Amino acid sequence: MLTINKKIFKAYDIRGVYNQDFDDEFAYLLGLAYVELRKTDADYQINNKLQIGVASDMRLSSPQLKAKLLQGLTAAGVEAIDLGIISTPTFYFAIGHYNYGGGIMISASHNPKEWNGFKLVRPRGVPISGETGIDFLKEKILKNSLTPAAHPGKIIKNEQALEDELANTLQAVNLQQIKNFKIVADAANGMGSTYLSPLLSKLPGKFIPVNFNLDGSFPVHEANPSKEENLQEIKKEVQKQGADLGITTDGDGDRIFFIDNNGQTINPAIIRGLLAKVFLKDRPGSKIGYDVRPGKITTDLILENGGQAVMTRVGHSLIKEQMLKENIYFAGESSGHFYLQGTAGCFEYPGIMILKLLSLFSTAPGTIADYIKPDNKYFSSGEINRPVNDTETIFQKIKTKYANGKITELDGISVNYPDFWFNVRASNTEPLIRLNLEATSEKIMAEKRDEVLALMK
Repeated sequence: MLTINKKIFKAYDIRGVYNQDFDDEFAYLLGLAYVELRKTDADYQINNKLQIGVASDMRLSSPQLKAKLLQGLTAAGVEAIDLGIISTPTFYFAIGHYNYGGGIMISASHNPKEWNGFKLVRPRGVPISGETGIDFLKEKILKNSLTPAAHPGKIIKNEQALEDELANTLQAVNLQQIKNFKIVADAANGMGSTYLSPLLSKLPGKFIPVNFNLDGSFPVHEANPSKEENLQEIKKEVQKQGADLGITTDGDGDRIFFIDNNGQTINPAIIRGLLAKVFLKDRPGSKIGYDVRPGKITTDLILENGGQAVMTRVGHSLIKEQMLKENIYFAGESSGHFYLQGTAGCFEYPGIMILKLLSLFSTAPGTIADYIKPDNKYFSSGEINRPVNDTETIFQKIKTKYANGKITELDGISVNYPDFWFNVRASNTEPLIRLNLEATSEKIMAEKRDEVLALMK
């Protein structure tokens, strides 16, 4: 067995380079350790029975990792439900919809082809983060003192998840109220194609798929829509086709980005604010979450539409935990994650987000670019990363420099002034510190961006 790199145990999941940081035997041990973790939970103490859902993405290393994970789970004495090759949102839906006792998704999300990993949940897709179980798994696996159960479990196949998820998604809106949009979708050869294709094919108008064949080698471009170079193909295709909208997803399909009819990326903060507007019509006065990275248009739209704006930390596990704890109905991240407390649990429902947005855009006479233009009024630095050895010293410099601003320390340091606002936080996965700054004018944005960067040296 390969020596395990301790750094694969992250704040939100387990992830690293396959056959460098971990190997197939790790997946077997993870199966044993996961069952031991679940047996410490109160719901197991009551029911004393576990059915654990397992799914994987299309990465080249996923089949062998899944085989060993299933072996580990059954060796621990549980029923392991093989959900097949599905997206991460479909996996979450399956865990909640079928009332499984938890689950493990094999995926490295948007990372390059050499990577793989594991996202872990409890019943109804409740995430397992570093603080709520990953540290426990790390300790058990590194000690390697895990033993199989006296009576092994068995593997059961369930290939219905995608079909049932689609049926649930289509109930979210009246399809007859959606215009005949021409939509280009780029799945980057990743798992987004598995739900985009059946969903967009149900809509009126025209659907143009790009890079929809599953290929874990990512032959065209990385499945990471946060990088501008990975958006070039869809932007060109939207303009070439004269499309109304572009949609692109990451490797495991839990992040979605939107391109307007002019071939420009729609700021996720605007998307988040528009979705907040829609969901507040469904449930007036609800709490709506937004992460600490600047995106003031979101809070503007939440408050304008009668919602309660709640700031969250960054990271899918942390946000979902906060949503459940504080009864936040909808939340969105600057990275393209959009979460809902839905019928099957609290997690990403990208299909529902797409339908809700299309319903909203269908109410306007002009183009989508025209619709969002009034909301595109702030100027952003984008995310700027700097290597760092001592984050606390930098945080202290910032607190001293901007002591007369409104300071929040929920996740790193957030500072607010009337004409600019920013967040500086440490990466959870790399030795980096990240700056996101926004302002009311481009001049102020550039000036304050450089001012904060000088403190980050």
